[in-house]
Amino acid sequence: MNASHDDTGGGSGGRPVHALGEVIGVFLKLGVIGFGGPAAHTAMMRDELVRRRGWVSDERFVDLIGAVNLIPGPNSTELAIHLGYDRARWKGLIAAGVCFILPAFAIVLALAWSYVRYGRTPAVEGLLYGIKPVVVAIVVWALAGLLRTAIKGRLTALVATVALALYLLGVNELLVLAAGGLVVMAAGTRHVWLPRRGSPGLVLVPLLPDPTGGRLTELFLTFLKIGSVLYGSGYVLLAFLEGDFVRRLGWITRDQLLDAISIGQLTPGPVFTTATFVGYVIAALPGAVLATVAIFTPSFVLVGLLTRLVDRIRGRAWSSAFLDGVNATALALMAGVTLQLAGDAFVDPLTVALAVLALLLQWRTRLNTAWFIAAAAAIGLARTLLVG
Repeated sequence: MNASHDDTGGGSGGRPVHALGEVIGVFLKLGVIGFGGPAAHTAMMRDELVRRRGWVSDERFVDLIGAVNLIPGPNSTELAIHLGYDRARWKGLIAAGVCFILPAFAIVLALAWSYVRYGRTPAVEGLLYGIKPVVVAIVVWALAGLLRTAIKGRLTALVATVALALYLLGVNELLVLAAGGLVVMAAGTRHVWLPRRGSPGLVLVPLLPDPTGGRLTELFLTFLKIGSVLYGSGYVLLAFLEGDFVRRLGWITRDQLLDAISIGQLTPGPVFTTATFVGYVIAALPGAVLATVAIFTPSFVLVGLLTRLVDRIRGRAWSSAFLDGVNATALALMAGVTLQLAGDAFVDPLTVALAVLALLLQWRTRLNTAWFIAAAAAIGLARTLLVG
């Protein structure tokens, strides 16, 4: 284990305060440059916290990826929350999550205001033209680095290969993840038993005034429910939002929902900030704040519980084997998402060249990937201006 991990506990002196400041700075930056969705966020966190800062080892990082994939909610945000806990304990847990979410919340809130006021959002296609291929390169490099850690033998290699195939065929991600873990556990242990645990109750009440006769309360509770049970990608989030806010409540139209999902995927940070957009369209600023708090609150609670379990999972033969299978499967799912990202990102020779250049720079230098994102965004905007 890295020395930097050992001094993040609740000791006395200035170190915990320094660690908390690091957590705030790092995750604010990642929240600003985190384009590309969960796979890209994970790759950027590895580059920043494993490769450059040495907060955790690759082994620990892979274990956390596997663990957060087992709980509902936005996995990359939950990974950020857990990494914040590892660095600065409970204050770090809160700070990492809030700082990772906050930039996206602010950007989406501004876009939602523009949407409601003018009926449109500012174009970001030029920005993303350059960023997407570089994000793919960052994820590919992270996958290459994690491969030796997650694939521990022929069995986990086979499980990862089958998981990738199943994902590309459209099989549910959670089923693939669970199956991968169970296969490796069954092969690695003779006696399999699974303890049962009840899920904790969670009751929160909105504190903002509600002049809508209960509408804000229902909005809050609906997003709280979604954040508590949702597994999978932005497309799964689309299905939940459509079922509740379009069909059941009739508060937004399907076109508004599609615009919200698009904004959530095009802006940096968690895709779940789609909730910010939907909340603003429904009930202006109070709706945006409550929707955002509600959909992310379960992640903080679940990761808080998870911090007490990850080390125990590693300490038992059967659960350690299960986690090995989950880790290999989670890496395969990340590879599947990357293949889909590549299909959208590589549209012409320039985008391919940007990806190749980003790979070469990661191989030959230790430059922060934030510079790659910034340069790619500038190239994309310049091309848009020149092409018209």
